[in-house]
Amino acid sequence: MYDKKSSKAEEFICHEEILQSLDYAKQNADNIEYLDSILKKAASYDGLSHREAITLLESDNKDINNKIFELAYQIKQKFYGNRIVMFAPLYLSNYCVNGCLYCPYHLKNKCIPRKKLQGESLMREVVALQDMGHKRLAIEAGEHPTINPIEYILDCINTIYSINHKNGSIRRVNVNIAATSVENYKKLKDAKIGTYILFQETYNKENYQRLHPTGPKSNYEYHTEAMDRAMQGGIDDVGIGVLFGLDSYKYELVGLLMHKEHLEEVFGVGPHTISLPRMRPADDIDINDFKGGLTDEKFEKLVAILRIAVPYTGLIISTREQVDVRKRLLEVGVTQLSGGSKTSVGGYSEKETGGDSSQFEIADNRTLDEVVYWLLSLGYIPSFCTACYREGRTGDRFMRLVKSGAIANVCAPNALLTLAEYLHDYAADNTKKLGFSVIEKEIENIKNDKVKELVKSNLANIAQGKRDFRL
Repeated sequence: MYDKKSSKAEEFICHEEILQSLDYAKQNADNIEYLDSILKKAASYDGLSHREAITLLESDNKDINNKIFELAYQIKQKFYGNRIVMFAPLYLSNYCVNGCLYCPYHLKNKCIPRKKLQGESLMREVVALQDMGHKRLAIEAGEHPTINPIEYILDCINTIYSINHKNGSIRRVNVNIAATSVENYKKLKDAKIGTYILFQETYNKENYQRLHPTGPKSNYEYHTEAMDRAMQGGIDDVGIGVLFGLDSYKYELVGLLMHKEHLEEVFGVGPHTISLPRMRPADDIDINDFKGGLTDEKFEKLVAILRIAVPYTGLIISTREQVDVRKRLLEVGVTQLSGGSKTSVGGYSEKETGGDSSQFEIADNRTLDEVVYWLLSLGYIPSFCTACYREGRTGDRFMRLVKSGAIANVCAPNALLTLAEYLHDYAADNTKKLGFSVIEKEIENIKNDKVKELVKSNLANIAQGKRDFRL
């Protein structure tokens, strides 16, 4: 029985409802009048239901597809403008007790070198990331109750926040670790994390259990209900996602949106972000064993539909994707990018010895500065801002600001100021020249005279060596 208010995973992610929605979408894929009515609803910025979204995805009508992409672009411009939030993953440990068939960290893989950051090795990684210019990290760790307990994660967070190097500091630590208890989520909240992130991998329970034969992650219910416990523990910014390629992408889209609807219904606010990773080659993993992949074209349409279905939710694309794909996805809805990423433990400060410890192959191997220059040349503003988190603009408070449009008066100035910090402290000469010319033009586009003068005065302070402004 489908019940989005239920606390039981199999009721708010109801398999029968997903199958019925997929069938409904096929029956209405050529109903142009209905499809147009869905797009008209989306144009009011109220989002879409899971059935409406999957029906748009099922349609092959060229005119409808063009309207989807046009609307996705309009919605992104309205709520996010040309700002792109930058971040990097930081792999703390690849020790893991799970048996996930799609991940090289699985327990039976005896070839991959096992590593764990702590003390000096952790500090070297953080300093390396600071020297690149990063201010926002997403920490990752395998699930191991004795080697990677919650106390280890908390200690790492405290260490990361404590390190100030030259003009560098990490201002926001997002956390991507295994599902845990309400008590442990309270501890993460007290440690002042940003967003708690957990990928469902796949919402199809039968396939989930096949892909997770052993280890604590094999418990579908405990994993799927993790966001409920995180919110009960006081974490109001959560990030969900699936690993596209493990199951039908159509099934996963419905599952994602049902999860979002459940969180909104029970807690009054949906996910802060949705991550959209696709399968990539990795040690001991043959991606040909997984038949749920989707083409770049279908992926682009899926992202566009998510943009109009969840207009107030950040969409994240990592360095798993090629440069040209990242460019196309930015145009239709993506709002956050990783740059200069390493997916190995110690990868930022150490050369790999004794084998590759990467979780997956990276497709975009450019440095952070190369990505920043690329974004600037495309007309985007790379943003290193973490002000909303540190000013308490999270959860429903953040969503209210986004929906009202008032967030732009905060995000746009902070994006320019944190970009200026990056340009002064880390940018190559060509990036610096382009970046400051872009900032000058953006200042002239600020309509609020008070905000414009505030940005100008803070830019002058930054030029004089002062840092960490937030509005």
